[in-house]
Amino acid sequence: GAEKRGRRRRRGGGRLSVSAAGRRRRDKRAGLGALRIWLIKRGIDGISCCPRLRPGPALRSRAQPAAPSLSPVSCPGRAGDAGLPLFFNGSGSKQLPQAVIIGVKKGGTRALLEFLRVHPDVRAVGAEPHFFDRNYERGLAWYRDLMPRTLDGQITMEKTPSYFVTKEAPARISAMSKGTKLIVVVRDPVTRIGIYAKHLENWLLYFPIGQILFVSGERLISDPAGELGRVQDFLGLKRIITDKHFYFNKTKGFPCLKKAEGSSKPHCLGKTKGRPHPEIDQEVVQRLRDFYRPFNMKFYQMTGHDFGWD
Repeated sequence: GAEKRGRRRRRGGGRLSVSAAGRRRRDKRAGLGALRIWLIKRGIDGISCCPRLRPGPALRSRAQPAAPSLSPVSCPGRAGDAGLPLFFNGSGSKQLPQAVIIGVKKGGTRALLEFLRVHPDVRAVGAEPHFFDRNYERGLAWYRDLMPRTLDGQITMEKTPSYFVTKEAPARISAMSKGTKLIVVVRDPVTRIGIYAKHLENWLLYFPIGQILFVSGERLISDPAGELGRVQDFLGLKRIITDKHFYFNKTKGFPCLKKAEGSSKPHCLGKTKGRPHPEIDQEVVQRLRDFYRPFNMKFYQMTGHDFGWD
C-alpha cells in the first residue's frame, strides 16, 4: 500500500530506482544466458564452473529437455577468476559490430546468420537493426545497446540485407569503423532481380575489395559447410562449423542445423525460408539472362569470382 510505496521512494528515487533495478536484473539475466550458451557450445559443464547457472526451484519444477552431454572439467575459470568475471556481475561487454552482413535481400542472409551463431566465438543480434538505413539518427549508443554481450575474442555481428542497396550505408559504416568486415550473400540475379555491380561500386568508394566477402547463396544450399568455411576464414575464426552440423531437409529443399545455438534440438528456418518458387517460362528466363549477362561479367571482374550464373 501507501506505506510500501513510501519505503520504496525513501530507498532512492521511487519509480526511477525500481526501473534501474529492473534493468540491472535484466542485464544480469542476459549475461548469465550468454555464458550458458558460451559454455554449451564448448561442451563445458556450466554448473560445475558456475553454480549460479543452476536453475532455480521454479525452473527445476518444469519439464526440461535433456541437457547435452557436457564435460565436467576444463572450466575456463571460476568465480572471481579472470575467465568469467564479466558474466558473474551481468555487466558483460557490448561492442559495436566488427562484421556486418549487408545483403542481399532474399539471398540467404538469415540462413547464414543462423549457421554462424553456432560458432562459440560469434554473437549476433537476432532482429535486423536497420541502423544504417532507417535508424541512423538514433546514434551509435542506441545501436551498440542492441548488441549482445561478448567475451574477449568473440565477434559481434548483425545482418540487415537492405544496407547493400542503401546509398548512405557505406559512408555510415565506414564512419563507425573503417575496419568493419562486410559479408554479401548473392544469388543468380535472374531469380533475385538485382544489378550487383552498380551497388558494389558505391561500397568500393569506402572499403577495399579484400574487406568484403561474397558468399554464394546457391552454394550455401548445396555445400553449407564449404561456404561457412570461407566465412570463418574471412572472420579470422577457427573452422568449427563443419558438415557434422548440417542435414538436408528434403521437404524444404534446404540445409538445416542438427543443433541450433544454445539447443540440443534440430532447427530449420521458418516456413517462409526455403519455400518452393513458381516456374518461370524459359523464354522469359533466357531474356533475363541476356539482360543480366554484361552486369554479371562486370561483377565477376570486380570481385575476382565467377559465380557461374551464365
